[in-house]
Amino acid sequence: MNIASHDEDGEAVFETMIQIDLDVKTFMSDWILCDQLSTYSARMISHNRTDSVRHSNLFSSALNELLEVAFRTRHYGGEIACRVSRRGETDRIELTFPCMPEERQFFEEAVFQITGSEAMERYLNSVSGDLAPSREVVLLELAIDYNATLRVEQVGADIITLVVDLPLEGMPS
Repeated sequence: MNIASHDEDGEAVFETMIQIDLDVKTFMSDWILCDQLSTYSARMISHNRTDSVRHSNLFSSALNELLEVAFRTRHYGGEIACRVSRRGETDRIELTFPCMPEERQFFEEAVFQITGSEAMERYLNSVSGDLAPSREVVLLELAIDYNATLRVEQVGADIITLVVDLPLEGMPS
């Protein structure tokens, strides 16, 4: 039986499906962990989607990019937590990790610019260039190619949560 929870306004809430917590040193010890965590999580949450293979592939790619963004912060203390929740056709990734104030400012500015009118132009310019994708381009790609909405929440002095809502089930094939 699938009984949806609702908040005090009657809105359906995101139901947690999986959460993985890791020591940052363990996470930073091997780049391949990004791929392994994203593949595992995608398979776990995609079993009941209309096209589970397609959903798993899209979700795994998006989550892998987010994990790599966190990996690049190179902060070696604390924990990283990844929670995946669902509400209807939308999957939510909440990636909590340590970062310095200047990195937090970078993420806040990048997410702010994603909602700007020049986001598509900046994205097209970045993918047509010869440079390797930056963290900002990864976030732009999620917003443009995956129709994701993103926000940054400050959890502590040196900890943030990237919240990414992915409406993958409703995306055209």
